[in-house]
Amino acid sequence: MILSGKKIVIMGIRNKWSIAWGAAQSAYEQGAEVIFTCGTMEKIDKIQELIEEIPNAKLYTCDAGSDESIKECLKEIKKNHGKIDGILHAIAHANSEDLRNDFILTSREGYAHACDISAYSLIATVRIAKELELLNDGASIVSYTYYGSEKAVEGYNVMGSAKAALEANIRYLSKDLGKQGMRINGISAGPIKTLSAKGIKDFNTILDVVEEKSALHKNVTPKQVGDATSFLFSNLSSAITGEIIHVDNGFSIVGV
Repeated sequence: MILSGKKIVIMGIRNKWSIAWGAAQSAYEQGAEVIFTCGTMEKIDKIQELIEEIPNAKLYTCDAGSDESIKECLKEIKKNHGKIDGILHAIAHANSEDLRNDFILTSREGYAHACDISAYSLIATVRIAKELELLNDGASIVSYTYYGSEKAVEGYNVMGSAKAALEANIRYLSKDLGKQGMRINGISAGPIKTLSAKGIKDFNTILDVVEEKSALHKNVTPKQVGDATSFLFSNLSSAITGEIIHVDNGFSIVGV
């Protein structure tokens, strides 16, 4: 098991269809102690019931839009679990009207909100974790992005901008974390039918196109993305940092 003895924080769990849940299952199977955070507006009772499938898993609430909330959450985690070895940042949000409408109609407030929650929250989380001395030597951080950061995907709109910022954040954070021997990477996952995906117009059409065009002619599963996440948390990826790794059955390499 490649994560034996490691403590991994999974930030952004929502339900059993979350990519974060696939990552949690993989991390547990690979021997990690799994710690969860969820947003303050989520259905906490339902999430608590879900994570009981992983023995001894603990759940903490965290408002990704508040530095104070992030700090209090991470302080509680350190108090109860000690230092940790990995953080998965699986947090993103945009206002529904900014996904449904044409991109040109994105409001200033909507743009700021999407970038704050989906991109800046990664910077805040990493900075606060370092300030609290929460991270063990050699710790690894992973965040999730999507192909819509690279190409104009119908209906992805403001999230494309936010994820492009997230990917730039990963590259710049890798330089800062590298000074302490820590790593950070992103996974660009293929489309998966999550709760968040319901906000994307004609999402099922995207799934159909990926199945038709991708090199492996199928869509990815949360567990497959989770296994790639476990690899990035493990010592097997010790020379990889600042990268965006596509886990999309080869869709991103196809031209026409």
